[in-house]
Amino acid sequence: MAEVKTTNQSILVVGGGMSGITSALEAAEAGYDVVLVEKNPYLGGRVTQLYQYFPKLCPPNCGLEINFRRMRQNPKIRFFTMAEVANIAGSEGNYDVTIKLSPRYVNDKCTCCGKCSDVCEAEIDNPFNFGMDKIKGAYLPHEFAFPMRYVIDPSIVETEDGKKCQEACEYGAVELDMAETTFDLNVGAVVWAAGWNPYEAKEIDYYGFGEYKNVITNVMMERMASPNGPTGGKIVRPSDGKEVKSIAFVQCAGSRDENYLPYCSGICCLASMKQATYVRERHPDADISIFFIDIRALDRLEDFYTKVQEDEKIEFIKSKIANISEDEATGSLLLEGENTRTGEQLRMTFDMAVLATGMVPNKINIDGAPEVAADEYGFVVNDPEKKGIYGAGCVRRPTDVASSVQDATSSALKAIQSIARR
Repeated sequence: MAEVKTTNQSILVVGGGMSGITSALEAAEAGYDVVLVEKNPYLGGRVTQLYQYFPKLCPPNCGLEINFRRMRQNPKIRFFTMAEVANIAGSEGNYDVTIKLSPRYVNDKCTCCGKCSDVCEAEIDNPFNFGMDKIKGAYLPHEFAFPMRYVIDPSIVETEDGKKCQEACEYGAVELDMAETTFDLNVGAVVWAAGWNPYEAKEIDYYGFGEYKNVITNVMMERMASPNGPTGGKIVRPSDGKEVKSIAFVQCAGSRDENYLPYCSGICCLASMKQATYVRERHPDADISIFFIDIRALDRLEDFYTKVQEDEKIEFIKSKIANISEDEATGSLLLEGENTRTGEQLRMTFDMAVLATGMVPNKINIDGAPEVAADEYGFVVNDPEKKGIYGAGCVRRPTDVASSVQDATSSALKAIQSIARR
């Protein structure tokens, strides 16, 4: 690829989610050159996978579409998808960075006609929907993807399907001989906005995730509720596609437990309450139980908690669920625990259970990279004594979208100050 020219008056933003996009836009609109890199084949991060997000409970495109338009109109921002940082060296005001680009096998001539997908027979697990459905080996990441361009999965590149995709593209957009490439940058500051991953629910063996089909996670529930999700927005049992008549939301699934994830992610309670409203909208007669240790609904969001509490079909039970087992004949789930308010032993049966797993930060894990302060859980700490690389959003603490945007603006200003100090 052509050389990407930067100077130590430029800023590198790592991560193309809401935090990264915000940092990039704030810095670029202040007059600084910005390079934004994202490992996925699209921008938008975890927000794109949500059905609705706080505080307005609007779909993700409400905020993303405006930001994408701002990016298209700003020549100060260059962005690269399927890109990761391979190396960082230097110090505040003068970082040498190597970026690795994975092959997309589709170039910028792509018109999204979909003919490559039409002729492709091979299917892969859909990463956007957390593997809950299949997609073709030639695919558009999701219907609102930015950039709007197809991807060829590496598994089909050297197969007959790959050849069919190339032959079907009349624009010459499919390039099966694309290879991994790298390019170098020199920048004055780095904003690390690499986001988060859901805690691996399979680690919590007593909840049966991965063994019982009707045990899903909160991020999977978000995709299920979405009209462009694996079920077209229908909230049904994965095992048999039947309508959900009873559903359990299990809070702190692995969180606040020194054996798994010691900290509280803060947003899981509200996410489960939000998802309970999804169920109520689609299945008004369904019985919903939310099992919790404590409820966190701070400031303006306490009103939402109060509203959900008033719903007679939603029951809040103070309990740490100790075990989930399955009736093999019906697929129904038995949840066992103790009501810590009454001391009563609980044995309750549900059609489906949703595990509220916590947020794990994508910390800086690059050999030889300059030391960046982090807390005991791996969240980046913006140490005033270690300037130049700044965390933004959920790499700094578990938080919601609105707070991530505010934090990203702060990190952009810190990056600008690093350049100004030279």
